[in-house]
Amino acid sequence: MQIEVTATSRTQQGTGASRRMRLAGRVPGILYGGKQQAQTIELDHNALYHLLKLEAFHASILNMNLDGKKQQVLLRELHMHPFKMQVMHVDFQRVAKDKKIYIKVPLHFINADLAPGVKVDGGIVSHVMNEVEVSCLPADLPEFIEVDLANLKIGDSVHLADLKFHKGVESVALVRGNNAVVATVQIPKVIVVEEVAAVPAAEEAVAAEGAAAEAAPATGEKKEGEKAAAPDAGKKEGAKAPESGKKEGGKGEKAEKK
Repeated sequence: MQIEVTATSRTQQGTGASRRMRLAGRVPGILYGGKQQAQTIELDHNALYHLLKLEAFHASILNMNLDGKKQQVLLRELHMHPFKMQVMHVDFQRVAKDKKIYIKVPLHFINADLAPGVKVDGGIVSHVMNEVEVSCLPADLPEFIEVDLANLKIGDSVHLADLKFHKGVESVALVRGNNAVVATVQIPKVIVVEEVAAVPAAEEAVAAEGAAAEAAPATGEKKEGEKAAAPDAGKKEGAKAPESGKKEGGKGEKAEKK
């Protein structure tokens, strides 16, 4: 994919000149590298902003049309406004066909839905890296590198050594002996937390049931005690009845005497 960016030389420099340039819809920049001296440039903001949305623009050899002359360059640095969607400054580097370049290339993850750890065990893929730094000649630079996740199980990982690099392309980290992890399949942490939290809840429910069972006999004993007390009360009432009869009898005797 060939991407072309148009730029013009600029002569005015300094903070004030850059501010006026931005107000006019232009972006200040610089072009350096190769055997030529660094050169200050300016670009149309809207055209550059739309190009920045392309993934390939950040990791491809670009064709720069500078004052009618074309040359190959790389996007090296980009400065955005802290809260506005505005490009503040941009840096490009000239590219020599016979010299290796060092650049970060995006990773494209494929077949995640076919991985046994995801499809069967319900795991999730964790992307440890989203880009990888490579070294190669400009003609060998890939737009992206694929990461195949089809065979990953729970706990499995993909390392840099597992990736398929194009001919002439080397991983900078691997050359230095760092076989870093690129992606891994793990059990979701939310599920693990829920399972752990469910154990104390179950233990509390069992303890509550045990306490209720222990309290039940005590209540039964109380009711039996109340029933036992009822006959005693009956006896007292029976004992009082004759006394009242005696009193009534006494009154009758007095009436007869009269």
